[in-house]
Amino acid sequence: MTRLVFLHGLDQALAELIAATSPAGIDTVLVHRSQSEAEQIRQVAQADFVMLYRAPLPESVMRAAQRLRMVQLLASGYDGIPLDLLHELGVACARNGGANARAVADHTVLMILALYRRLFETDREVRAGRWQAGITGLNTFEMAGKVVGIVGLGDIGRQVARRLQAFDAQVMYCNRNRLPQALEQELGVRYAPLDELLASVDVLSLHAPGSADGSHLINAAALARMRSSALLINTGRGALVDEAALLQALSTGKLAGAGLDVFEQEPVAPSNPLLALSNVVLSPHSAGTTADTWARRGHFAYNNIARVLAGEPPVALVGQVKAVRPAQA
Repeated sequence: MTRLVFLHGLDQALAELIAATSPAGIDTVLVHRSQSEAEQIRQVAQADFVMLYRAPLPESVMRAAQRLRMVQLLASGYDGIPLDLLHELGVACARNGGANARAVADHTVLMILALYRRLFETDREVRAGRWQAGITGLNTFEMAGKVVGIVGLGDIGRQVARRLQAFDAQVMYCNRNRLPQALEQELGVRYAPLDELLASVDVLSLHAPGSADGSHLINAAALARMRSSALLINTGRGALVDEAALLQALSTGKLAGAGLDVFEQEPVAPSNPLLALSNVVLSPHSAGTTADTWARRGHFAYNNIARVLAGEPPVALVGQVKAVRPAQA
C-alpha cells in the first residue's frame, strides 16, 4: 500500500472531501498543520508521498521522510516551499496543474468589472438610501474596447484571456517566453515587452510567479509608465507589487484603481492604508477558493501520483528535481 500524508491547514471535512478522490491502493493520512512537529515527523517518516495545502514543510519533517518520492501541492503557487531543501534531499515537487485556474480567472474578471462599475460603492449608497449617488454618467465603464495586459500567460493567464474575449476586450500579454503564433491566435492575444505593455493598457492583470530575488515587478517606475486611467489587478503574488508605490499612485490620481487578492504581508494588517481607499477592491487571497475546485485539485494530485506509481513522469514539476526517485523496499 502506498502511503500518502496530506499536510494541510483546512477544516477536517474539507480535507476528507479531497482525500475521498483518492484511487484504490493509496492510503491517505490526514495531518493538520496544528499537530506537533514530533507527530508530523512520525507520520511522514514512512510516507511515499506528501500532499500539501496551507501548511509549512518544516526541515526536520522533510529530513525524517526517508522514503519520500514527491511533494504534491494542491496550489498553483510554490512560494514558501523549500525547493532548495527538496533538491538537496532529491525529492521532486509538483504544483496543481492549473486545477484552480478557472476560479482565479473568474475572480480576476470580477475585480475588473467591480472597479469599472463602482459596484461596492453603489451597493453602499443604495443600502444607505442614496439613489444613484456618486454615479455621474462619466465614471463607470464597459470592458469592450479596453486594452487588458496580462503578465504571465500560464494556466491562469490563458483562462483570463479567454474570458476577456467574451467582453470584446483587446488582450496583450507579456511572458517569460513568447507563445507560439498559433496559440496566440487561438487565445486572441498579442505579445509585447513589459515596458510597452505598461504604457498601452487600460487594465494590467498579474499572473506571474514572484521573482527569485524578491524584487517588485511593479514598482514606482513601472506605475509611472501606466495611464492615470488604468487599473491594476493582482491575483498572482503579493511580492509582485510595491505596495508603498501603489498607495502613492492610487492616492494621487496617478492610477485609477486596483483589485488586490494578494498582499506583501498576509494576513494583511488592518492598518494597511490600502484598505482605506475607495478605489481599491480587496479579497483575502481567496481567488482560487471555490467549492468547485476541491475535487479538481484532488483528482489532479492523485492522478499525478498515479503516474509516478505507473512508472511515468509526473507533470507540473517545479524546482530543480526533474525526476522522481524509485520506490524503496
